[in-house]
Amino acid sequence: MTVTLTLLVLLLILLILSIPVGATMGVLGLLLGKLFSPFPIHRALGEVAWTGSTDFVLFAIPLFILLGQILLRSGIAEVTYKAADKWLSWLPGGLMHANIFASALFAATSGSSVATAATIGTLALPQAKKYGYNEALFAGSVAAGGTLGILIPPSINLIVYGFLTNTSIPRLFVAGIIPGIILALLFMAFILIACIIKPELGGRKHVEKVEWRERINSLRDLIPTFIVFLIVIGSIYAGFATPTESAAMGVIAGLILAWKRKKLSLKMIRESFEGTLSATGMIAFILLAATFLNFVLVSLGLTDVLRDFISNLGLSPFQTLLLIIFVYIIMGFFIETLSMMVLTIPIVFPIIVDCGYDPIWFGVLLIVLIEMALITPPVGLNLYVVQGIREKGNISDIIVGSIPFAFVMLVMIALLVKFPGLATFLASRVG
Repeated sequence: MTVTLTLLVLLLILLILSIPVGATMGVLGLLLGKLFSPFPIHRALGEVAWTGSTDFVLFAIPLFILLGQILLRSGIAEVTYKAADKWLSWLPGGLMHANIFASALFAATSGSSVATAATIGTLALPQAKKYGYNEALFAGSVAAGGTLGILIPPSINLIVYGFLTNTSIPRLFVAGIIPGIILALLFMAFILIACIIKPELGGRKHVEKVEWRERINSLRDLIPTFIVFLIVIGSIYAGFATPTESAAMGVIAGLILAWKRKKLSLKMIRESFEGTLSATGMIAFILLAATFLNFVLVSLGLTDVLRDFISNLGLSPFQTLLLIIFVYIIMGFFIETLSMMVLTIPIVFPIIVDCGYDPIWFGVLLIVLIEMALITPPVGLNLYVVQGIREKGNISDIIVGSIPFAFVMLVMIALLVKFPGLATFLASRVG
């Protein structure tokens, strides 16, 4: 109990001091080892860092980030958004449907929620005021749509989950497809209903009548995204490639598509690598620091203490699941999402397995919970990404616009709990 209280107090102090999360976890590991272990745990830092960073599957992370950077800078994301506009802007809610649809398509190639929100936000946000949309709800749709980047495969967060739990990443990828599509449709259904009830939320009709021939022609602009998705996910599903190999194939396909669009240049490649290095460095630092902290917690026996504590509560498996869901929702208000995953999974995952739940199903459920954390204050990352692009007003507007989508995610969580086959149906057909 002393170790647990010390951990929580130190964690709160370091977060209040605005110390980066990666550094916070590394410092926590060192302090806890120094205070409570009779052995020099800090001497294991190098070996733990090396072991935690040499797994081949982790190389997929920078490759998927690079793929998203290439597709962004080649203009493929822009033409995808314009095609979605032609097909969906006539609906009540107009471009907000295009925000969700384009986010879902870009998510199928980027693997990152931040990259998805930033890309679609850059294209969409200038349209909100121009066509009289409710700016809060419009920005909320961009932030919520961005969360699809870590559910619809490929997903960097699912790679991390698979790595930490030794769960099949190909099966996790496939398991995220149906829930990702359903969540996107739920977002669009909410926008539709809200704008039918209050039409002023949906702005003015901003397009002249679009001929069906023009809509059909715009489908060609969606082909590059589907090609990359089929190469990445299709190669995994067919057993032709590992996630890392499929990511490399996706990068090659992205470069070819950029060349075909006459966007391939040394400047574009350099900018893509710079963006990739920046994002990868942040993720790698968090992963290594969290790996060391988890090593310290296991060494001190804290993980066993927490497991025994939950077991001794006498809860049923379903009650235990509800408790875990509640804890993740609360933690999502205060802890950055990737950090929350790597910090909690080593503790929570054995409990879930002991309760008899499917690891693949729980991985998808966890990602939806993580998605909620991306759009809930005070540390919801997508909120700050969208506000940074917006460059005006107050972030409270985006928070207000995002909150309804967080409740939509609660509906998705309830659906996954009630119908686990939504996540396991396709996964059960992958070897």
